[in-house]
Amino acid sequence: MFSLIEAAGWPIWPIIIASIIAVGIIGERIWSLRQGVVAPKDLLPKVLNEYKRSGVTLDMISKLQQHSPLGQIFAAGLQNENSSREIMKESIEEAGRVVTHDLDRYLTTLGTIAALSPLMGLFGTLVGMIEIFGSNSPAGSNPAQLAYGISVALYNAAFGILVAIPSMIFYRHFRAKVDALAIEMELQALKLVETVQGERKPVGLRTDQSTVNSYR
Repeated sequence: MFSLIEAAGWPIWPIIIASIIAVGIIGERIWSLRQGVVAPKDLLPKVLNEYKRSGVTLDMISKLQQHSPLGQIFAAGLQNENSSREIMKESIEEAGRVVTHDLDRYLTTLGTIAALSPLMGLFGTLVGMIEIFGSNSPAGSNPAQLAYGISVALYNAAFGILVAIPSMIFYRHFRAKVDALAIEMELQALKLVETVQGERKPVGLRTDQSTVNSYR
């Protein structure tokens, strides 16, 4: 591996740094954007059960705020349970914008890496071409310098494309996943509003449940 880096020359280092950052972002986003972490499907029934049993309490709001992004949205809505439907929806929408912004974390950086990696590879190619042209002189060409210039040009172009392709794939994947999670949270929040405001009957709730120990 070190021999490849040496053959690619100094222009390869920005590409290597970009690849390390991209791998870190991809790993972090895979872990953070899981359905069970962002928008657990069982959270809404648990919240409605406790709301039906004891109403909105400070302990309930505190647990929701620390539970998940969807919990933060629910907490914002339940804090305005005594307000009109419009105000409750506005508070949920405001919390939803904040949560969605947090879900987009690092994606701009990943997209930038995907876009710039080929350009960094092209820069390395130009450096290699300069080395190739510099190998020619009135006294003749320098085979060693010529070979080095070719390796710099080819390796940098290849590494740049190699970093760009998976970065772009995961960037598009994460963008689509954030959009899907945002829609899921919006639908669940709408069900919460309609149930609290008396416009929808809770479905599938166990009325005999006496306590909710934890949302987790």
